[in-house]
This record gives sequence, C-alpha cells and structure tokens, in this order.
Amino acid sequence: MTVRLYALDGCPWCEKAAEALDDADVEYETEWVEALHSERNEVKRVSGQRGVPVLVDEAHGVTMAESANIVEYVERTLA
Repeated sequence: MTVRLYALDGCPWCEKAAEALDDADVEYETEWVEALHSERNEVKRVSGQRGVPVLVDEAHGVTMAESANIVEYVERTLA
C-alpha cells in the first residue's frame, strides 16, 4: 500500500493527520511542501489545490484534503 501525506513543517492540521496515520499504524511517506502557496506545484498537481494536508492513498485511488476528512478516512478505511 502506498500512502503519501503532503505536509508543511509546523502545520497543526498536518500534524493531526500524521498522528491519525501513526495511531492506525499506517506506513506512509511524508512529502514536505514549501511554505509559500505559490511554490506548492506538486500538491496542486495531485489534488487540484495548494492547501495542506493532502493524503494520497494509491491503493484505494483516493486523494483528499482537510485534516478532519483525512482523520475520518484513516479511522474508517486504513485502521
């Protein structure tokens, strides 16, 4: 399973998403993004927007933003 979390260092919403993945013992890769929205081209490419966090679950064909949505998805689908 390939799960990737796009995150910004120091972002509390990104930390919340990462904690959910850690609590569920999900193996994932963190892609650290630039602080400037205009520099987040990779995030825009995968999700259509530049905000973080963004979770990409290739095994389930899911890409999503918003920490609350990510936490719910992890708890319901990946835990």
